[in-house]
Amino acid sequence: MSWSLVAMYVVAAVLVLTGIGLIAALARPASPGRVYAFRMVGIMALAGGAVLAMSATALWHGGDG
Repeated sequence: MSWSLVAMYVVAAVLVLTGIGLIAALARPASPGRVYAFRMVGIMALAGGAVLAMSATALWHGGDG
């Protein structure tokens, strides 16, 4: 596994953990604007992390071209 794949997995993990943290923060009462922003950014971070992890896995298993 090359360093670029390791970097992709690390960034994906950071995105997923950030998304989970933002969505978990919605358990506390907040203003409607904050709820909207945390929900939107949390979902996008989770999606970005998932897509990046899938891309890294595809590259790792020989999907380079």
